[in-house]
Amino acid sequence: MRILVIGSGAREHALLIGLQKDPATTELHVAPGNAGMAALATIHQLGDVTDAAATTALATEISADLVVIGPEIPLVAGVADVLREAGFPVFGPSGAAAMIEGSKVFAKDVMAAAGVKTAQAQALNPGASEADIEAVLDGFGPNWVVKDDGLAAGKGVVVTTERVVAREHVDAVLAAGNPVLLESFLDGPEISLFCLVDGETVVPLLPAQDHKRAYDNDEGPNTGGMGAYTPLPWLPAEGVDRIVDEVCVPVAKEMARRGTPYSGLLYAGLAWGAEGPAVIEFNCRFGDPETQAVLALLKTPLATLLDAVARGTLAQQPPLTWAEGSALTVVLAAADYPAAPRKGDVLTGAEPSETVLHAGTARNEAGELVANGGRVLSIVGTGADLSEARNNAYETLKGISLAGGHYRSDIALPAVKGEISLG
Repeated sequence: MRILVIGSGAREHALLIGLQKDPATTELHVAPGNAGMAALATIHQLGDVTDAAATTALATEISADLVVIGPEIPLVAGVADVLREAGFPVFGPSGAAAMIEGSKVFAKDVMAAAGVKTAQAQALNPGASEADIEAVLDGFGPNWVVKDDGLAAGKGVVVTTERVVAREHVDAVLAAGNPVLLESFLDGPEISLFCLVDGETVVPLLPAQDHKRAYDNDEGPNTGGMGAYTPLPWLPAEGVDRIVDEVCVPVAKEMARRGTPYSGLLYAGLAWGAEGPAVIEFNCRFGDPETQAVLALLKTPLATLLDAVARGTLAQQPPLTWAEGSALTVVLAAADYPAAPRKGDVLTGAEPSETVLHAGTARNEAGELVANGGRVLSIVGTGADLSEARNNAYETLKGISLAGGHYRSDIALPAVKGEISLG
């Protein structure tokens, strides 16, 4: 099977590693890729991942048997639709179905129709009056949750107890021409659950937890994710089944009912409060950095699995199999991330491997690895338990150097200490 992967982050690096292990894979190609992927796949230039014509031409050139679209931006732009029209099996939803991530207002409408529990919300559109803005702010708090309705690479959400900060984000989103959503705050530990979805067939992967804030103890601004771990020792055995039954299956059925059946990876971000799971957000693709941890434990051949989703035969696949133990990933970020990540700083000790996954990297004229984005590397550790996985990831990080680089030292630590519970 010749497979083309679209994307350039650590998520795509993890996907390439998983796809390479499947005996069904004969060739791997990636576009636009990054400096850490050359040993795994043939790297192709792709100036714009939303360019459906260029992507289709590349798939045609290499005679791809499967195209896997990693990022949300090309999915929302409808690149999968054009590829399918050209006859290529694609892992990733249609542009219409990808609006489950592309518009939070759309996602709220789907959840309301499907009877899925989520936060109360109210939207403000560009041009909203001062009185309207203040009135909506009055209806929320003391914890304000303010979301950019569009795509924001995981950084479009502000959660704050300071009304002035909430108002600043409202103003910034509206000034950019996007609607803004204010939501009630959902209490309880957060869960990320990936589900393979093929119409109304829903197959969950292992649950994970992401760490969004930039600094230890959940301080600092939201980021695209600074680390994640799986499985969740504090989630009861029936927890995943409950999320699937109460959230993912109803949403899949509602999407099908609307004539936009879902095909690909549906990511549910949830908070588990006193009344059980409630949806914070949906994503239309594998989430980063959870993917790096989850795929590290997957034993089922990945290429065969994604191909089954793309061809509509997921229901015929055997149950997924997983390695014992735990997996964890820690993100090494560039200086000044997330505000204004610095590029060009030299990386040492960071040659790519199954434990050192590349995201924002490139090579300079001297052939040295350098930072070329905000989240530069994802370091993966596995072990018999979460404590061992943590130790292994942080031990690897000790051998890596990046001027001004920073990472959180407490990924999964509350879980290891037994400080997380469902109350």
